[in-house]
Amino acid sequence: MVTFGHLFPITLALNPTRVEDGKAAGVHMTNPLDIEFEDMNGTMTTLRNLGAENTSTWVVVNVASACGFTRQYAGLQTLSQQDGVTVVGFPCNQYGAQEPGTHEEICEFTASTFQVTFPLMAKIDVKGEAAAPLFQALSASSDAGGYTGDIRWNFAKFVLSSDGSIARFASRDEPEDLI
Repeated sequence: MVTFGHLFPITLALNPTRVEDGKAAGVHMTNPLDIEFEDMNGTMTTLRNLGAENTSTWVVVNVASACGFTRQYAGLQTLSQQDGVTVVGFPCNQYGAQEPGTHEEICEFTASTFQVTFPLMAKIDVKGEAAAPLFQALSASSDAGGYTGDIRWNFAKFVLSSDGSIARFASRDEPEDLI
């Protein structure tokens, strides 16, 4: 059991243990900050690589441009400007087809509408058998209500610390309440 600051206890299996959740079984976990994924340019990277030298907190969010929670981009942008915080958005079209745009369209929309400057990655799946390995690992964490498993909707949020501990938040949780 690891904890994230003043928040709630989080149960997360770290190296060398395997996560035995049915959805994440077979994912050999190291620190989630070191799990590779594709950026908007098709280059493989990690959360740790995206963080600045002083980053101690990463906020990972599955985002969509046509969702009732899309307004949260503004709060995420504000959060991304805090010292030591790196916000990373992962566009996903799995929930109500609310992110149908191309990479270019997504970047243009978020920049022009919400002045987003934090990194947006390649569109990915965050649930099901095709879920990206990072989201398989993140989904193995529990939220404050004890829910563990597939992400339920757009704008689910995960706050990670440099040791790999995870705090999980639902779509309805506002960015300004995360840290």
